[in-house]
Amino acid sequence: MTKNLTEGDPARLIFFFALPLVAGNMMQQLYAFVDTLIVGRFLGVNALAAVGCTGSLMFLTLGFIMGFCTGVTIYTGQRFGAGDAAGVRQSAATCVLLGIVVTSVLTAIVLPLTRTLLVWMETPPEIIDGAQDFISIVFAGLIIFLLLYLQNCLIRALGDSTTPTVFLAVTLGINVALEPVAILVLGWGIPGAALATVFSQAIGALVFFIYIRQRVPALHTRWSDWKPDGTVLRAHLQMGLPMAFQSSVIAVGAIILQVALNNLGALPVAAFAATQKIDAVAVMPMLSFGYAMAAYTAQNYGAQQYERIRMGVRACLRMSMAFAVGIGVLLISFGTHVLALFVGADAAGADEVIAYGQTFLLVNGSTYIILALLLVYRNVLQGLGQSVIPTIAGAMELLMRAGAAIFLCAHLGFFGACMANPLAWIGAGIPVAFAYLWTEKTLRRTA
Repeated sequence: MTKNLTEGDPARLIFFFALPLVAGNMMQQLYAFVDTLIVGRFLGVNALAAVGCTGSLMFLTLGFIMGFCTGVTIYTGQRFGAGDAAGVRQSAATCVLLGIVVTSVLTAIVLPLTRTLLVWMETPPEIIDGAQDFISIVFAGLIIFLLLYLQNCLIRALGDSTTPTVFLAVTLGINVALEPVAILVLGWGIPGAALATVFSQAIGALVFFIYIRQRVPALHTRWSDWKPDGTVLRAHLQMGLPMAFQSSVIAVGAIILQVALNNLGALPVAAFAATQKIDAVAVMPMLSFGYAMAAYTAQNYGAQQYERIRMGVRACLRMSMAFAVGIGVLLISFGTHVLALFVGADAAGADEVIAYGQTFLLVNGSTYIILALLLVYRNVLQGLGQSVIPTIAGAMELLMRAGAAIFLCAHLGFFGACMANPLAWIGAGIPVAFAYLWTEKTLRRTA
């Protein structure tokens, strides 16, 4: 069901648009959470480290696709806000065409390089084979992930954040059911975890397609919509590619950090892998407020409702910052109890893994408010179609994470690695905040 975000109370619209996104994005992160939890509990710490050390490579590829899908569908949202039905259909077709081409090229590049990338990252010898088994299957299924996530973004661009949540819940339920069967019953080990995830994503993509054909007439394309139009293609690429590269630049910083972690040994790698999964779920509401602002801003920008954009930013900042403080306190206070689920109290090295994880949760949980500001401002700029500053912010994240990996890890060990996220948020937040304040003056003059 589509929803017009250009009418009504901005705070209420953003909150109730973000609410299903919180659940949906948390479920998306729970893919990785479930993989890590089941692998760690039933296959051991080395298997946990093997799956966990692929996180930065997954971020590099899946993040690229997610950034691209989010970027190109901003154009869809702008056309919907402007009441341009033909433009919405043409945009949907263009998103699919470009998405398939970009993802096919990405797969052809990364799949043959799987082992080489893990070697470059100095993956410990005892976990490199398991890591290769896992990430190779994920890379082979990138086109499936694209079809799942692109349809999710198209529906979201039309103002519907509830339906994607329901379908992602179904997809996660299938994954949760299949993964223990693949690992414990069929004995497929680490590859079983990856196969279960890819297969569940394929079912989810099919469910999205059927729903769009039956319930979302705004996305029912015609043959004429599939004819490439140079102007429309450029408009989509100008939004999609910078956001995709922005995600990849951030991921490169994560890979550099992973290399530094790999040099610390398997236990720090396992701790970082597990706490990253907890952290990823914890920040989902803040990410969801950001995604809500991108959709809200895109529709209102298309409708030339500039004052409503400014009102929405103020409301969203209040909500996101309040949540950041609350979840930070909870993680610092109780996060180690969740961490213990990954390794089990009796597992070899469990106490050391939990001690490392507690440091990560303390450092990150106390700085979430910086992330909240960054996500709101960056997504507003992206909703306006601005891509240069968010890309610069991504480069700043790379520099800060790389700096933490190269300098802080060498002198402070695991604590230095934990400082990477807060430093990256600060580095990215400065140009984004200044860019939004400058943009706000322009919006105020034209309102």
